[in-house]
Amino acid sequence: SPNCSHKQLTGTLALAVFAAALGSLQYGYGLGVINAPQKVRETNVTTMPLEPDSIPAALTMYWSLSVAMFSVGGIISSFMVGFVADFRGRIKGMLVLNVLAVVASLLMGLAKMGSPHIMVITGRAIMGFYCGLSSGLVPMYIGEIAPVKYRGALGALHQLAIVTGILISQVLGLDFLLGNEDMWHLLLGLSGVIAVLQSLLLPLCPESPRYLYIKLGKKEEACKSLKRFKGEYDTSKDIAEMQAEKEEALKEAKVSLLRLARSSVYRQQLFVALMMHLSQQFSGINAIFYYSTAIFHKAGVAQPVYATIGVGAVNMVFTLVSVILVDRAGRRTLMLIGLGGMCLCAVGMTVGLVYLSTYSWMSYVSMSAIFLFVVFFEIGPGPIPWFIVAELFSQGPRPAAIALAGFCNWTSNFVIGMFFPYVEAYCEQYVFIIFVMFLFGFTLFTYLRVPETKGKTFEEIAALFQKKTAPRPVAEGEMEQLKGATEA
Repeated sequence: SPNCSHKQLTGTLALAVFAAALGSLQYGYGLGVINAPQKVRETNVTTMPLEPDSIPAALTMYWSLSVAMFSVGGIISSFMVGFVADFRGRIKGMLVLNVLAVVASLLMGLAKMGSPHIMVITGRAIMGFYCGLSSGLVPMYIGEIAPVKYRGALGALHQLAIVTGILISQVLGLDFLLGNEDMWHLLLGLSGVIAVLQSLLLPLCPESPRYLYIKLGKKEEACKSLKRFKGEYDTSKDIAEMQAEKEEALKEAKVSLLRLARSSVYRQQLFVALMMHLSQQFSGINAIFYYSTAIFHKAGVAQPVYATIGVGAVNMVFTLVSVILVDRAGRRTLMLIGLGGMCLCAVGMTVGLVYLSTYSWMSYVSMSAIFLFVVFFEIGPGPIPWFIVAELFSQGPRPAAIALAGFCNWTSNFVIGMFFPYVEAYCEQYVFIIFVMFLFGFTLFTYLRVPETKGKTFEEIAALFQKKTAPRPVAEGEMEQLKGATEA
């Protein structure tokens, strides 16, 4: 546009994106924090009144529970994203959520005063519940307030905040900081600090203009909000774009989860969105994060903890690279590079682990494969699925789609967290071959089915999919039916 004020990133926009991304920071902290207290709490349980021989079993159970409850909380709450987002708006939604985060932090932070296991497991469940909602609301809010030109970069900040959270939790979890017997409860409870900070900043942020205009029909407030985000400028073009989207949204009544799953109109988009999230989780990245210390130990590193933190740091740097590239190179290209590269790395990792006993230098092969695996992950499959779902759908089905994609992400996270240890025990060093097959499939799928969304408005993106489904006369008939249903 000739109007240059579109180009600037204003202070208000920066503040809003930063405040929202604090929610993702907590999510990352929650994902990573559980790694360190594992050793501590395993030594700790000996004080429990258990028969000595049942200790390892009880431990594994408590341990899996506190890892898994986080995902269970997320699975349940991911369905409520649309409801929370539309009920009182994105900002108020994120604000109310912080109550959950603070409660969870207090439960974990005060765990030593009560019965530690129950308090930690409950705290993890509530924290997961919080993160499930915030992992939907944050990309939704950021996607709605970001100017088209920067939508990818700002959307990828969600992932950048997640990996920063993981890194912070890994560093604080070092045994001479908080990862020891006296301090582990503080380590688990610290995420409350982030929640408090976010609660102070959010009231200063404008509500999403798309929500105000399309959902509530408040034109003046939407204009005010747009001006706060972009400085003084002529809002008519943005309002016109939202008006077009609103008319579309009126044609397509607010889509419920069931309607979205059944309707053939959105089937293409939904399939792509869910596959993107599956590719993120079934790439094996969480297996590497959950078990990185153990893998480095096997590969013969003297201080595996530092190697894990190294992975965390690499993680962060390359997410930044993705933030810079995503609006230039495009989403599709980066997904292809990322998934293809990870596939090769998983092969390298397997070779390295299999021949470790034969050639000692193979430990370097498997370690560099781990680092590169993380690099490729953060270039594409890490950040992109989170915000591409918001791009693939128009305002009507967007909340439902984000909820379904979130549900898909959390469920696969849970499945991997629960079953990977067993699969690993069974396949031993060949475990990554499973991920090689998954990654190959996902790469192929992305190549064949995922369109490029870079720099397109939400309208144009929806049109890409309509073109694909157009030749089928059935779709036309169904459209008529749907329209009839809406009018009725």
